[in-house]
Amino acid sequence: MVPHLTTSLTGPLLELERCFLDNDTKIEQWMRLQWLEHTPPFYTSVDLRNAGFKLAPVDTNLFPGGFNNLNPAFLPLCIQATMTAIEKLCPDARNLLLIPENHTRNMFYLRNVARLAEILHYAGLNVRVGSLLPEVTAPTTLDLSGDGNDECKLTLEPLQRIGPGGRRLGLTDFDPCAILLNNDLSAGVPEILQGIHEQHLIPPLHAGWHTRRKSQHFSAYNEVANSFATAMGIDPWLINPGFGVCGTVNFHERTGEECLAANVDALLLRIRAKYQEYGVKEDPFVIVKADAGTYGMGIMTVKDASEVRNLNRKQRNKMAVGKEGMQVTEVILQEGVHSFETVDEGVAEPVVYMIDRYVVGGFYRINASRGRDENLNAPGMSFKPLAFDVACYLPDPTGEPDSPPNRFYAYGVVGRLAMLAAALELKRTDPEAV
Repeated sequence: MVPHLTTSLTGPLLELERCFLDNDTKIEQWMRLQWLEHTPPFYTSVDLRNAGFKLAPVDTNLFPGGFNNLNPAFLPLCIQATMTAIEKLCPDARNLLLIPENHTRNMFYLRNVARLAEILHYAGLNVRVGSLLPEVTAPTTLDLSGDGNDECKLTLEPLQRIGPGGRRLGLTDFDPCAILLNNDLSAGVPEILQGIHEQHLIPPLHAGWHTRRKSQHFSAYNEVANSFATAMGIDPWLINPGFGVCGTVNFHERTGEECLAANVDALLLRIRAKYQEYGVKEDPFVIVKADAGTYGMGIMTVKDASEVRNLNRKQRNKMAVGKEGMQVTEVILQEGVHSFETVDEGVAEPVVYMIDRYVVGGFYRINASRGRDENLNAPGMSFKPLAFDVACYLPDPTGEPDSPPNRFYAYGVVGRLAMLAAALELKRTDPEAV
């Protein structure tokens, strides 16, 4: 199923998708050469926006949830990609410890953990789930059944340091070769995860939001998009959202407002110039959001610089705090990309999932209470099982550019570009790199 595109697919995006179809062999060769030089993250999800005249990533997650919402038909793809990733990291791996977010009531997220554990199991690993929650002091089994789901249970166990000197992390009677984090470390690195050198910790700790910055990612993505666009002979703007950064902001004390306003003005000026170049009639906008963090917190849509100078108390309180109650002091301003796709009259955006360097599926985030120029990762969103019907590697050269396999191929290409940017980002921010 492909959601309805509420604008006719003409002009720039039609040309972009036709370029992808005409150059699919060249694209795959280009991608293959990139992975000879760069190591992909273990897993990645990328939020995309399809404006009809532009297709670009707006967020890249290195600790993706939502594996339970992928098309079950793509489970073999997930398993095969996981096998490849594990063979690179730890070829003789037998035991893997999975560490999730600190949720016990979020059934959607916990079903994601259960599906992830299932994928890892079928990839040939003994998988157990270790919890950072202090109240989990003994194996605790959660019943995830209901809401039309098959019987599903997930057992959380208390983490502990094991081995001589407590140099390793594991569980009772379980010493893993590898530790997979599905926890984005927004509140920092817990003491129990520090000082681990004998085991493979994936993703690395510096991928967590305690140190990671979205501006670093999109700086890397800017390089990737420019390189790819040069190779394909396209305007990089068609796949690249512009951005700016304000490094010192205090929303409560109203400091840094002039930095925000100046960056909004500059970014809107650049967007208007491109809209005029391509004959786009839509109103340009900017997304202001925390430079670190996830869960759609601390985000606002801005169409004029005056809007960030005159925030009311409620708006300032909303922008000042992110996940885990962390204070927002650094802000990224990102070119807004309209979403012209709808499902059941709700605005929708595709989310592409990758393991190692392979696209393994995706789905649509839908929010009927939000507009096409707003953040959809907000109250009112839903994750209906609108999984991609076809894999993102099989374009149909005889079909129209916006037919299901061709639109999904375009999504897979741009998703992989964002994943490549994440690989560059992780390499450059590695504290142990010489």
